[in-house]
Amino acid sequence: MSAETYERKTAKQALREALMAYEGNPKHQAVAAAIEHLNRLNPIATLADYEALMDGEWLLISAPNFPDGERQADGTYVYTLGRLAFNLFQPTSLRVAIDRVLQPVVPIENGQLRTHDIIVEFTTQAKDIPPLQGIIHNFGICQVIDDKTLSVHFTGGALAPKHLDQMEMWQAVFGNQSKPEKRRFKEKVMSQVANFLLGIIPPQGMDHQTGKVSFTMQRSPKGRLTLLYLDEELRITRGERGTVLVCERLIDGACHGG
Repeated sequence: MSAETYERKTAKQALREALMAYEGNPKHQAVAAAIEHLNRLNPIATLADYEALMDGEWLLISAPNFPDGERQADGTYVYTLGRLAFNLFQPTSLRVAIDRVLQPVVPIENGQLRTHDIIVEFTTQAKDIPPLQGIIHNFGICQVIDDKTLSVHFTGGALAPKHLDQMEMWQAVFGNQSKPEKRRFKEKVMSQVANFLLGIIPPQGMDHQTGKVSFTMQRSPKGRLTLLYLDEELRITRGERGTVLVCERLIDGACHGG
């Protein structure tokens, strides 16, 4: 093992330990320092030459970055369903705990583009119904635009049960997608404007065989991600608003580095 390889291995372990110690928070001083150290050790100088290294199944190991989350005593994060998917799936106010967040990346369009999907596995938290496990799949596309930057946009999303044996209860909770929830006038107008600008075609109902509900987004704005670190087992990106995400590659369902 070369000195450079050993230094990167040690730095990656230090980052994992910092994430565990500080609730996965990439903004904590110790975590941010570990990320900056790895950024300086990034073996990828020109992303276009190593695009295939992005491919695979990635697991988020830093804290989720959806809006308005609450961290629980057991370390899980709870959000409303609306906050996980553009307020397009009902009931938007239903509380759900995130079990894990995955990101499958595969080439499309003859390798010119890649998927940038975000898959959120969750468990409902409601006193009047038993826990239901589901999946929110946000469909995205990315493209390398320079040595360290990706262009990203989203094209739609889907809500589906994780286990079909819960279908009857799933349909009872999520089956009424066509009836809009009561909202204040201002919220309703803002939602309608956003839907128009983004070209959103909201859910039209549920597929009662699969329990799937979906929407499409025809004019999603393009964002940018800066690649801070990438190798065979770890990927770190920073969004335009400064959000940093740390992911580990999954190998046969387990973390590469775990």
